[in-house]
Amino acid sequence: MQKLLREVSRSFYLTLRVLPRSIKPQIGAAYLLARAADTIADTGLVGVPKRVEALLGLRRCVQEAALGRPVTLPDLGPLAGPAAEARPGGGGEGTPAERRLLGGLHAVFEAYGGFSEEDRRRIRDVLLTIMRGQELDLLRFGAASAAAVSALETEEDLDEYIYCVAGCVGEFWTEMCRAYPLSGAALDRERMLEDGIRFGKGLQLVNILRDLPRDLSQGRCYLPRERLRQAGLRPGDLLETASMERFYPVYAGYLDRAEAYLSDGWRYTTAIPARHVRIRLACSWPILIGIRTLGQLRAGAAQGDFRRVKLRRGDVRRLVLRSVVSYPCPGRWERLFEKVRREPVCRGTA
Repeated sequence: MQKLLREVSRSFYLTLRVLPRSIKPQIGAAYLLARAADTIADTGLVGVPKRVEALLGLRRCVQEAALGRPVTLPDLGPLAGPAAEARPGGGGEGTPAERRLLGGLHAVFEAYGGFSEEDRRRIRDVLLTIMRGQELDLLRFGAASAAAVSALETEEDLDEYIYCVAGCVGEFWTEMCRAYPLSGAALDRERMLEDGIRFGKGLQLVNILRDLPRDLSQGRCYLPRERLRQAGLRPGDLLETASMERFYPVYAGYLDRAEAYLSDGWRYTTAIPARHVRIRLACSWPILIGIRTLGQLRAGAAQGDFRRVKLRRGDVRRLVLRSVVSYPCPGRWERLFEKVRREPVCRGTA
C-alpha cells in the first residue's frame, strides 16, 4: 500500500509521510479509496452510465467492509487494464499508477478491513460523502464539452460540491486526530470541525480556480451560473479572451474566498498544541502551497492571464523547509502563513 501511495498521492505524500503512526494507515487507506473513486469518475475509457455503475459498486464495497464483511470488487474492465485510447471529450485513460491502484484495490480493502470498527465507520462516512460529490459531478457534467459548457447553477451547488469532495475530509481528519494523537488535548471540538471543513473547502476552491482553463476546455465550469450572470457572462464566455475583463472581479472574489478559507485552516493548525509537531506540519504544508498558488493566480489574473499554474518542486521544497526551520520559534512559525501570503510571486504555468 505504501508503494501505491507514493505513486499516486503526489504532493499529499509529503503530508502522509510526516503523520503520526497512529493515524497514518487509516488516512492512507481512505486517500487511496477516494483516489480510486476519482479515477473512475474522471476516466474517458467508458461512458457516464458505466462510470456511475462502477462508483456504486465501489460504494457497496466500502459499506460492506465497514461492517467487517468480505467484499467482491466490481468489474472495472478496461479501467484497471492496460492503457487504451481515451474517448473524445472524456478525462483520459488515467495514469499507469492510477490503473495499478484500481487493479490493486483488494490490498487496500484488506488493510481497511483490519482497522477498528470505529475507524472503519469514519472512513466509510467520509468516502460515501466524497463519492456522492463525484456522482453529482458526473450527472452534471457527463455530457459537457467545450462546445456546450455546463456550469453549476448556484452558490449553494458550489458549496455542496466543495464540501462533498474536500470539506468532509476536514471533518474526517479532525475526528481521526482527536481519537488518537490529540485524544488528551483540550480543544474546542466544534470550532475545530468548522475550521477543518473550511480548510478542506479552501484547498478545493484553490484547485477549481487553478484548473479553470482545463475544466472549461472539457466543458465544465464550477463557478456558478448565477454569479456569472450578475457580471453579464455565460459559462461559454470564459473561453473567450474578450470576456476576461468582465470576468476578473468574479474571479478575484473567489480568490478572496479561497484565501479566507485557508486563513481559517491556518487557525485550525495553530490551535493544535505545539508539541504535536507532525500534525501541525502535515496541516501547514498544503495551506502554504495553497496560499502561494493563490498568489500566482492573483498575479496572473491582474494582468489578464488566467492560465493554469503549478508550483515548481523547488518552490514546494522551500516552503516545507521554511516551515521546519521556523517551527522552533513559535511566533515566527505562526506568522508564516501571513508572510507567505504577502510575498511577491513569480508566476509558473503547467
